[in-house]
Amino acid sequence: MTPPADGRCPWALSTPDYVRYHDEEWGRPVHGERALFERITLEAFQSGLSWLTILRRREGFRSAFDGFDPERVAAYDEADRARLLADPGIIRNRAKVEAAIANAGAVVRLRDTGGLDELVWSFAPPRHPRPATPAEVPAQTPESVALAAALRAAGFRFVGPTTMYAAMQACGLVNDHLVGCPAG
Repeated sequence: MTPPADGRCPWALSTPDYVRYHDEEWGRPVHGERALFERITLEAFQSGLSWLTILRRREGFRSAFDGFDPERVAAYDEADRARLLADPGIIRNRAKVEAAIANAGAVVRLRDTGGLDELVWSFAPPRHPRPATPAEVPAQTPESVALAAALRAAGFRFVGPTTMYAAMQACGLVNDHLVGCPAG
């Protein structure tokens, strides 16, 4: 598949939401505990769904999960779980809701050992050549496998190697904008 005439990555062209996300966010470095917790949480909720579904509900997720404040989310009780499972503004999947709450607790515990930002970015691979075609973009890499294992060891859930590679792409740890893409 050849890149479109405007040079953007082909996946980004199907909706204005994707164009905006691609041009303004995807692949740009993301730092900070709350921002990384949000991205990891959203990638986990995306598992098995379209990213567009998550992207269009992102504000609902932010509202439902208190702006992804890890301390607040880690303290959620049964009433909060019930509230989340009844919230039409998010994906109401019990396992993913439970994972988000557990992951918030893991984020808080990581503060004693350098924090989420330090952990995630320690798995940024050396710069690699940008892909020329979508077929050259991997689903996972040795670094995403290692990041997933480190996060699981820290108590995270729903952080498999493919999900973590998607997070690495979204958070700018890797640059998978196709060669010639103006956003890359």
